[in-house]
Amino acid sequence: MYNDFDIQEVPLSSKLFRTKVEHFLAQNGLRMECLDAYYAIFDSDGGIIAGAGLDGDIIKCVAVSESGRESGYTVPLISHIVSESASRGISLLKVFTKPMYETVFGSLGFHCIARAPEAILMENGRGLEDYCSYLNGLHRAGTSGVVVMNANPFTIGHEYLIRLAVAQVDNLFVIPVKEERSRFSYADRESMIRGCGIDGVTVAAGSAYQISAATFPTYFLKDLSAASETQMRLDLEIFGRHIAPALGVSVRFVGSEPSDSLTARYNALMLETLPSYGVQVVEIPRLCDGEGPVSASRVRSALDSGAYPAALVPPSSRPYLLAELMARALRMELDAPLKPGLIGPDSNGAHTDMDYALMRGSIDVIRQAFVRHFDPSNPVSAGRAAESELLAYTGGVNTYRGAIFCLFIMAYAALADADRLQRRIAELALVIEPSPQSHGGVAVERYGVKGALAMARGGYAELFSDWLPFYRSVKGEEYGLQKTLLRIMGGLDDTCIIHRAGIERVREIKRNAAAALERFTPEALAGMDAEFKSSGISPGGCADMLSLVIFTDSILTNN
Repeated sequence: MYNDFDIQEVPLSSKLFRTKVEHFLAQNGLRMECLDAYYAIFDSDGGIIAGAGLDGDIIKCVAVSESGRESGYTVPLISHIVSESASRGISLLKVFTKPMYETVFGSLGFHCIARAPEAILMENGRGLEDYCSYLNGLHRAGTSGVVVMNANPFTIGHEYLIRLAVAQVDNLFVIPVKEERSRFSYADRESMIRGCGIDGVTVAAGSAYQISAATFPTYFLKDLSAASETQMRLDLEIFGRHIAPALGVSVRFVGSEPSDSLTARYNALMLETLPSYGVQVVEIPRLCDGEGPVSASRVRSALDSGAYPAALVPPSSRPYLLAELMARALRMELDAPLKPGLIGPDSNGAHTDMDYALMRGSIDVIRQAFVRHFDPSNPVSAGRAAESELLAYTGGVNTYRGAIFCLFIMAYAALADADRLQRRIAELALVIEPSPQSHGGVAVERYGVKGALAMARGGYAELFSDWLPFYRSVKGEEYGLQKTLLRIMGGLDDTCIIHRAGIERVREIKRNAAAALERFTPEALAGMDAEFKSSGISPGGCADMLSLVIFTDSILTNN
């Protein structure tokens, strides 16, 4: 049985306990938010009488039942959370709470950094003070303005806003939203913005004090509610009272918002509140094309559908889009079941040294490595760096080295000139030295088959003339990926199979794959899979080509 100060972590993964927390919060005028943990004090009947949650470094959902408000539960509860956070290495905490708890948190070392009628934001350290000191070091003479943007990803619409804004001030600061709740990471979004290289623009580091999980969590849910109104006011007070003076800015530029009601309301509150802090708000009409406003959501939607919306983003963003599409292609191949001898969600295929989880993790490594090592002047070096990181992640297991080669060379060709992919692929491949020590190199030398490098130097002729048109003819079908794999297997001298089973077995498999495609049934595919597993055969080269087909289809869609 619980006593008055027995503080328990509530298992939020349990539907029963989560519902209990939701009900408790609702009784106290709050709602459940995204939380890492929730701590509570229970009465003798198992009911919650006091509770508080932790989301990263933010204490939220603090409530005490009416019957327990005179019992002093809040101080030990919050002290417990501070101690738990310290054990996790978090020393600077923020709390989003009701004004009625300001005195209690003040007694625990927290101080208020923003207030609104319904809530206050407090912290227990010098976080905001230190950030403002950093911003003050960026201070420039003359008229200064600022743009705060999420840029998820950075589009030509964002670039347009920056160019119009910088023309109106002596100095323009751009602050990327730091919160890691977007599709593209903060580091990637910041890099995209910095890469646009516009004169007169300084990209300042983002922080937890502008459009973050602490100041404006409902921004990331696109939830316009009474809670979001309060959060907007807190966010804008921090900007007006602390950030604007530290940077010395007198103008905040925003893009107009024709469709998102939450962002439109945020803009309206800016116009209403920031002038009282001496900050003029200038709203710049959104850049439009033939399909309407250019937005990050349009870019993300295109990526989700497997298209490459290069025209909607500046050059600095394109490698990040290609990395997303590259990862999408690899995931689509991996997630397809019934692939003979290959790893999928249903099987490890003929492999004993790797599994689905390792392959999935490898895809994330490749996506990150592509943008981290991107160098338009040296794609070979970038590919080798990615291989090295991949092998470090897998402990030396070769999950996707072949895929890195073909996907990276396709991506670099697309960045150079997507309208003449084949010629550019061949040009890039000509500067790559063959590796006779590799399994593929040995097969090429011994049997005279085309290896990965020869295929690239030929501009992946089979891909453009056969595999890609075939894929496009079946990609709406339930087994379109499996059929495309069989099409590739019927034409490719897969050096992975040659290494394991020899050239004659490759020729037999090519004939069998062509026949299986002609009389396609899932049952026949399952039978082929069983045969490959028993023989230890994995057509890894064909799998790489399937990923390349999917990736190439994306590059040539909406280009």
